[in-house]
Amino acid sequence: MEAIIRVEEVSRVYHLGGRDVPALQSVSLAIAAGQVMALRGRSGSGKTTLLNCIGGLDRPTSGHIWVGEDEVTQLSESRLVQLRRQHIGFVFQSHALLPTYSARENVDLMLRLATVPRQERQARTEQVLQLVGLGKWMDHRPYELSGGQQQRVAIARSIATRPKVILADEPTGELDTATGQQILQLFRHIADVEGTTVLIATHDLAVDAFANEVVHLQDGRIVSFASA
Repeated sequence: MEAIIRVEEVSRVYHLGGRDVPALQSVSLAIAAGQVMALRGRSGSGKTTLLNCIGGLDRPTSGHIWVGEDEVTQLSESRLVQLRRQHIGFVFQSHALLPTYSARENVDLMLRLATVPRQERQARTEQVLQLVGLGKWMDHRPYELSGGQQQRVAIARSIATRPKVILADEPTGELDTATGQQILQLFRHIADVEGTTVLIATHDLAVDAFANEVVHLQDGRIVSFASA
Protein backbone atom coordinates (compact mmCIF):
# COMPACT_ATOMS: atom_id res chain seq x y z
CA MET A 1 0.00 0.00 0.00
CA GLU A 2 1.17 3.51 -0.79
CA ALA A 3 2.40 5.50 2.21
CA ILE A 4 0.30 8.49 3.28
CA ILE A 5 2.99 9.61 5.75
CA ARG A 6 6.69 9.42 4.90
CA VAL A 7 9.43 10.48 7.27
CA GLU A 8 12.99 10.37 5.90
CA GLU A 9 16.09 10.85 8.04
CA VAL A 10 14.43 13.44 10.29
CA SER A 11 16.44 15.00 13.11
CA ARG A 12 15.42 17.75 15.50
CA VAL A 13 17.97 19.49 17.69
CA TYR A 14 17.05 22.06 20.34
CA HIS A 15 19.53 24.63 21.63
CA LEU A 16 19.10 24.75 25.40
CA GLY A 17 21.40 26.33 27.96
CA GLY A 18 24.20 26.78 25.48
CA ARG A 19 24.22 23.16 24.31
CA ASP A 20 22.57 21.08 21.61
CA VAL A 21 19.92 18.61 22.77
CA PRO A 22 18.85 16.08 20.11
CA ALA A 23 15.12 15.26 20.32
CA LEU A 24 15.05 13.19 17.11
CA GLN A 25 17.99 11.46 15.45
CA SER A 26 17.70 10.24 11.84
CA VAL A 27 14.15 8.91 12.17
CA SER A 28 12.58 7.26 9.10
CA LEU A 29 9.19 5.57 8.81
CA ALA A 30 6.22 5.19 6.47
CA ILE A 31 2.52 4.66 7.21
CA ALA A 32 -0.11 3.51 4.71
CA ALA A 33 -3.64 4.86 4.45
CA GLY A 34 -6.10 3.37 6.92
CA GLN A 35 -3.39 2.09 9.25
CA VAL A 36 -2.97 2.69 12.97
CA MET A 37 0.61 3.18 14.16
CA ALA A 38 1.59 3.48 17.80
CA LEU A 39 4.66 5.44 18.88
CA ARG A 40 5.83 4.12 22.22
CA GLY A 41 8.62 5.26 24.51
CA ARG A 42 9.36 7.03 27.77
CA SER A 43 8.88 10.75 28.26
CA GLY A 44 11.62 12.52 26.35
CA SER A 45 11.99 9.73 23.78
CA GLY A 46 10.87 12.03 20.94
CA LYS A 47 7.26 10.90 20.40
CA THR A 48 5.63 14.32 20.71
CA THR A 49 8.41 16.03 18.75
CA LEU A 50 7.86 13.60 15.89
CA LEU A 51 4.10 14.22 15.89
CA ASN A 52 4.67 17.97 15.93
CA CYS A 53 7.06 17.77 12.99
CA ILE A 54 4.64 15.63 10.96
CA GLY A 55 1.79 18.04 11.75
CA GLY A 56 3.84 21.10 10.86
CA LEU A 57 3.72 22.48 14.41
CA ASP A 58 7.52 22.21 14.56
CA ARG A 59 10.17 22.05 11.87
CA PRO A 60 12.92 19.42 11.87
CA THR A 61 16.55 20.48 11.85
CA SER A 62 17.13 18.15 8.92
CA GLY A 63 15.31 15.52 6.88
CA HIS A 64 12.04 15.41 4.96
CA ILE A 65 8.39 14.68 5.78
CA TRP A 66 5.49 14.11 3.40
CA VAL A 67 1.77 13.96 4.19
CA GLY A 68 0.14 12.73 1.01
CA GLU A 69 1.79 14.65 -1.81
CA ASP A 70 2.69 17.63 0.40
CA GLU A 71 6.25 17.90 1.62
CA VAL A 72 5.52 19.38 5.03
CA THR A 73 9.11 20.43 5.61
CA GLN A 74 9.02 22.73 2.56
CA LEU A 75 5.63 24.41 3.07
CA SER A 76 5.14 28.05 4.06
CA GLU A 77 3.36 28.84 7.33
CA SER A 78 0.16 29.81 5.50
CA ARG A 79 0.19 26.57 3.53
CA LEU A 80 0.81 24.61 6.73
CA VAL A 81 -2.30 26.18 8.27
CA GLN A 82 -4.31 25.12 5.23
CA LEU A 83 -2.87 21.59 5.40
CA ARG A 84 -3.77 21.25 9.08
CA ARG A 85 -7.31 22.50 8.53
CA GLN A 86 -8.00 20.17 5.62
CA HIS A 87 -5.83 17.08 5.90
CA ILE A 88 -4.55 16.64 9.48
CA GLY A 89 -6.64 16.12 12.60
CA PHE A 90 -5.17 16.57 16.08
CA VAL A 91 -6.24 14.91 19.33
CA PHE A 92 -4.53 15.96 22.57
CA GLN A 93 -4.48 14.54 26.08
CA SER A 94 -6.25 17.65 27.44
CA HIS A 95 -9.14 17.51 24.88
CA ALA A 96 -8.72 21.26 24.10
CA LEU A 97 -12.47 21.83 23.70
CA LEU A 98 -14.05 25.27 23.85
CA PRO A 99 -15.85 25.18 27.23
CA THR A 100 -18.79 27.42 26.30
CA TYR A 101 -19.55 25.51 23.08
CA SER A 102 -21.64 22.36 22.90
CA ALA A 103 -20.25 19.17 21.40
CA ARG A 104 -22.06 20.05 18.19
CA GLU A 105 -20.63 23.58 18.14
CA ASN A 106 -17.07 22.38 18.84
CA VAL A 107 -17.23 20.10 15.81
CA ASP A 108 -19.04 22.62 13.62
CA LEU A 109 -16.35 25.23 14.29
CA MET A 110 -13.70 23.05 12.67
CA LEU A 111 -15.85 22.73 9.55
CA ARG A 112 -16.49 26.47 9.47
CA LEU A 113 -12.74 27.12 9.58
CA ALA A 114 -12.45 24.80 6.58
CA THR A 115 -15.17 26.88 4.81
CA VAL A 116 -17.57 23.94 4.47
CA PRO A 117 -21.10 25.07 3.42
CA ARG A 118 -23.63 25.28 6.25
CA GLN A 119 -25.93 22.45 5.16
CA GLU A 120 -22.99 20.11 4.67
CA ARG A 121 -21.56 21.17 8.05
CA GLN A 122 -24.74 20.22 9.86
CA ALA A 123 -24.93 16.78 8.25
CA ARG A 124 -21.23 16.01 8.78
CA THR A 125 -21.29 17.23 12.40
CA GLU A 126 -24.15 14.90 13.26
CA GLN A 127 -22.53 12.05 11.34
CA VAL A 128 -19.22 12.17 13.20
CA LEU A 129 -20.83 12.63 16.61
CA GLN A 130 -22.96 9.58 15.90
CA LEU A 131 -19.85 7.72 14.77
CA VAL A 132 -18.12 8.33 18.12
CA GLY A 133 -21.24 7.37 20.08
CA LEU A 134 -22.40 10.82 21.16
CA GLY A 135 -25.67 11.11 19.29
CA LYS A 136 -27.57 11.76 22.53
CA TRP A 137 -25.05 14.30 23.83
CA MET A 138 -24.62 16.60 20.83
CA ASP A 139 -25.96 19.66 22.64
CA HIS A 140 -24.09 19.11 25.91
CA ARG A 141 -21.17 21.32 26.88
CA PRO A 142 -17.85 19.84 27.98
CA TYR A 143 -18.53 20.28 31.71
CA GLU A 144 -21.66 18.15 31.28
CA LEU A 145 -19.65 15.27 29.79
CA SER A 146 -17.27 12.70 31.27
CA GLY A 147 -13.58 12.72 30.41
CA GLY A 148 -14.10 9.89 27.94
CA GLN A 149 -17.02 11.68 26.31
CA GLN A 150 -14.96 14.87 26.01
CA GLN A 151 -12.22 12.90 24.27
CA ARG A 152 -14.84 11.47 21.90
CA VAL A 153 -15.88 15.04 21.02
CA ALA A 154 -12.22 15.86 20.35
CA ILE A 155 -11.96 12.82 18.07
CA ALA A 156 -15.18 13.75 16.26
CA ARG A 157 -13.79 17.25 15.73
CA SER A 158 -10.51 15.84 14.42
CA ILE A 159 -12.20 13.71 11.73
CA ALA A 160 -14.91 16.22 10.75
CA THR A 161 -13.04 17.52 7.70
CA ARG A 162 -12.23 13.97 6.53
CA PRO A 163 -8.48 14.39 7.10
CA LYS A 164 -5.95 12.01 5.65
CA VAL A 165 -4.23 11.72 9.02
CA ILE A 166 -5.02 11.93 12.73
CA LEU A 167 -2.16 12.71 15.12
CA ALA A 168 -3.04 11.76 18.70
CA ASP A 169 -0.71 12.72 21.56
CA GLU A 170 -1.34 10.64 24.72
CA PRO A 171 -5.11 10.53 24.00
CA THR A 172 -5.77 8.10 26.89
CA GLY A 173 -3.39 9.73 29.39
CA GLU A 174 -6.11 11.22 31.60
CA LEU A 175 -8.60 8.34 31.28
CA ASP A 176 -9.16 5.22 33.33
CA THR A 177 -8.15 1.89 31.83
CA ALA A 178 -11.58 0.85 30.56
CA THR A 179 -12.33 4.25 29.00
CA GLY A 180 -8.86 4.37 27.49
CA GLN A 181 -9.45 1.06 25.76
CA GLN A 182 -12.75 2.36 24.38
CA ILE A 183 -10.92 5.37 22.90
CA LEU A 184 -8.26 3.16 21.31
CA GLN A 185 -10.97 0.91 19.89
CA LEU A 186 -12.64 4.03 18.49
CA PHE A 187 -9.44 5.03 16.67
CA ARG A 188 -9.29 1.52 15.17
CA HIS A 189 -12.92 1.85 14.07
CA ILE A 190 -12.30 5.25 12.48
CA ALA A 191 -9.30 3.92 10.55
CA ASP A 192 -11.41 1.02 9.26
CA VAL A 193 -14.58 3.02 8.48
CA GLU A 194 -13.18 6.37 7.33
CA GLY A 195 -9.88 5.11 5.91
CA THR A 196 -8.02 7.62 8.03
CA THR A 197 -4.41 6.99 9.03
CA VAL A 198 -3.94 7.28 12.80
CA LEU A 199 -0.61 7.93 14.51
CA ILE A 200 -0.78 7.64 18.31
CA ALA A 201 1.98 8.68 20.73
CA THR A 202 1.31 6.88 23.99
CA HIS A 203 2.60 5.12 27.09
CA ASP A 204 -0.51 2.91 27.07
CA LEU A 205 0.44 -0.72 26.48
CA ALA A 206 -3.17 -1.46 25.49
CA VAL A 207 -2.58 0.31 22.16
CA ASP A 208 -0.71 -2.77 20.87
CA ALA A 209 -3.99 -4.65 20.49
CA PHE A 210 -5.42 -2.00 18.16
CA ALA A 211 -2.39 -0.91 16.12
CA ASN A 212 -1.12 -2.34 12.83
CA GLU A 213 2.41 -1.31 13.75
CA VAL A 214 4.18 -0.38 16.99
CA VAL A 215 7.32 1.75 16.88
CA HIS A 216 9.51 2.14 19.98
CA LEU A 217 11.58 5.29 20.37
CA GLN A 218 14.45 5.85 22.77
CA ASP A 219 16.57 9.00 22.97
CA GLY A 220 15.12 10.23 19.69
CA ARG A 221 15.84 7.05 17.72
CA ILE A 222 13.68 4.17 16.56
CA VAL A 223 14.95 1.12 18.45
CA SER A 224 12.32 -1.42 17.40
CA PHE A 225 9.50 -1.83 14.91
CA ALA A 226 6.81 -4.50 15.11
CA SER A 227 3.83 -5.28 12.87
CA ALA A 228 0.61 -6.76 14.21
